[in-house]
Amino acid sequence: MADTRILALVGSLRGASVNRQLAELAAESSSDGVEVTIYEGLGEGLGDLPFYNEDIDSADPAEVPASVAALRSAAAQADAALVITPEYNGSIPGVLKNAIDWLSRPFGNGALQDKPVAVIGAAGGRYGGVWAHDETRKSIGIAGPRVVESITLSLPIASLDGRHPRDNAEVGANVRAAVGKLAAEVS
Repeated sequence: MADTRILALVGSLRGASVNRQLAELAAESSSDGVEVTIYEGLGEGLGDLPFYNEDIDSADPAEVPASVAALRSAAAQADAALVITPEYNGSIPGVLKNAIDWLSRPFGNGALQDKPVAVIGAAGGRYGGVWAHDETRKSIGIAGPRVVESITLSLPIASLDGRHPRDNAEVGANVRAAVGKLAAEVS
C-alpha cells in the first residue's frame, strides 16, 4: 500500500491525448510509497459526470448522482491531486472545470479541501498551455485545495516530435520531479 495517494484528473477525454500520456507517465514512474491513480469518470464512462447543478447537489451523499459520489470519494481518499490539462481556446477545458465545481462542494468542506494540488500539462501552442494552467490553478485554488504554485510543467506538444512523453528523458524527469514535489507537500 502506498504511503501517499495522488489522484490524477485529466482535462482531455481523448484516449491518445498527450495529457493522458503524461498522467500515465506519472502513474508509471512515481517513486516507492507514492501511488498515482488516474480518475476515469470525468466524461465518457463511469456514469458520466453531469454538469454542476445545485438542484441535484445535496448535503446527503446518498442523494447526489452516483458519478458525483464516485468523484468525491476518490478525491476524499487521495492525499493530493495532480491536475493534467490541455488548453482549449486559451482556457480550461469544460470537463475539468465541471469536476472542480463538483469537488468544491459543500463549499469550505469539499473533498480536496486543504490538500495539495499541482497543475501540469501539454498543449499545441508554443507555451504549452500556460494560460489554461494558470486558470486551473485559480479555479481549483478558490475551490479549497492548497495549490502548490512552485510545481509547473507546461509542455508544447510539438517538442515531443510525435513520441510518447515517456520516450523523452527530460519530460520523464520533469514529471517524476513534479510528482515527487507534490508528494512531499502531503503533511
